[in-house]
Amino acid sequence: MYKNFFKQFIDFFIALILLLFLSPILLVLIILLLFANKGKPFFLQPRPGKHGKVFKIIKFKTMRDLEPDSTIGSHSPERITPVGGFIRKYSLDELLQLINVLKGDMALIGPRPLLVDYLPLYNQEQGQRHNVKPGITGWAQVNGRNAISWDKKFELDVWYVNNISFLLDLEIFYKTFIKVIKKKDVNQGADETMPRWEGNETVVQ
Repeated sequence: MYKNFFKQFIDFFIALILLLFLSPILLVLIILLLFANKGKPFFLQPRPGKHGKVFKIIKFKTMRDLEPDSTIGSHSPERITPVGGFIRKYSLDELLQLINVLKGDMALIGPRPLLVDYLPLYNQEQGQRHNVKPGITGWAQVNGRNAISWDKKFELDVWYVNNISFLLDLEIFYKTFIKVIKKKDVNQGADETMPRWEGNETVVQ
């Protein structure tokens, strides 16, 4: 029951309230990023949602575009702008995903939506992370985020899917708030990004 109507109702209501409350901060960030990113404050990218259905996630743009002849890797910390580094430090880049929650693509809490390219790489157990809507924060985020391995992340994601409850979501919401305030495990560092996942050694479908 909670995983369906009740959770969706709570997500929509809280997302709407947060967007209204945070609108002055969001406006300031948009203006700053308009200058920092040459008129491009937003980052949109296809991501897999519930049951692998693809949607476009919206975030604040914190990295410079790659030049055609650039030797910098796509996940290189050199791409992060000064403003982007500040935004990442306090997880502000995630706030616009409240719009995805209102649209019904995401939940407030659930496994993080990763790249579409990863879909064929998951084994059967790891693929269970797509049995629920992806979230802005989740069990893996409050238990290490980018400081833990991909395997551990997927293990925590699947555990959440199999143990989802209202009380667990409250615990994750509280722990997320504390970690953001303390800037603990928010990222490996303000100037670092999580390396690309290359898949399991043996892909099991």
